[in-house]
Amino acid sequence: MINLGIDVGGSGIKGALVDITTGQLTAERHRIPTPIPATPEAIVNVINQIIKHFNFSGNLGIGFPAAVQNGIVKTASNIDKSWIGQNADELFTNTTGCKTTVINDADAAGYAAMNYGVGKGVNGVVIFITVGTGIGTAIYINGQLLPNTEFGHVYLKNGLKAEHYTSDAIRKRDDLSWGKWAKKFNKYLITMENLFYPDLFIIGGGISKKFDKFKHNLDTKTKIVAAQLQNYAGIIGAAVSAKPVKHLKDNLIIEQKCGTE
Repeated sequence: MINLGIDVGGSGIKGALVDITTGQLTAERHRIPTPIPATPEAIVNVINQIIKHFNFSGNLGIGFPAAVQNGIVKTASNIDKSWIGQNADELFTNTTGCKTTVINDADAAGYAAMNYGVGKGVNGVVIFITVGTGIGTAIYINGQLLPNTEFGHVYLKNGLKAEHYTSDAIRKRDDLSWGKWAKKFNKYLITMENLFYPDLFIIGGGISKKFDKFKHNLDTKTKIVAAQLQNYAGIIGAAVSAKPVKHLKDNLIIEQKCGTE
């Protein structure tokens, strides 16, 4: 089965078709810059553009930069505050014509890493950390997800949240060398290590492509590896989270299709 997975990021919204039996992309991903401000109306418009790009009809999964509880958006760190309290599942289902499942973006990327990537088969406590515009986390205990952890918001030096201290956006803003940035990131990892005593850190997001440039500056007791799926993890995890759906209409069972009224 082919689902459409979409990863909503702080700088770009990316989508691709994914074979959910294998976790493989079946088409090249399509990226559109994240609108500013990232209001519900603006993001819906971009997601409809991505659906149109793929001429897609099926089930839609969206990795979203917020804590999402039973489809309800609870936080808004890199999107417009008007998202808080929105039923994102219903909003996207109603505005795209696709049956949509919305989950936290880091949870989506972590799911892909744990089921199709470097975390597959790893037991114990695994912390997946995605580093980009912000910092997202997904914590797995013997393969089971603790959802919506949002540990990019823990406070570090000078009262700054982790994602305001050592995200990739901060590295670029302050024009930090990889070595200087990694020393800051290492402080964050040690904080997480002291809180959870994990068995493995998996570093995901765009930063994972540059892992060789900074891994020697990281000094933790916990093993650290780069995610294999890199920027595709969020798309894959979102696509797999999209549940096939059938519903009743006039006593007939019909499949929900994108683009239908």
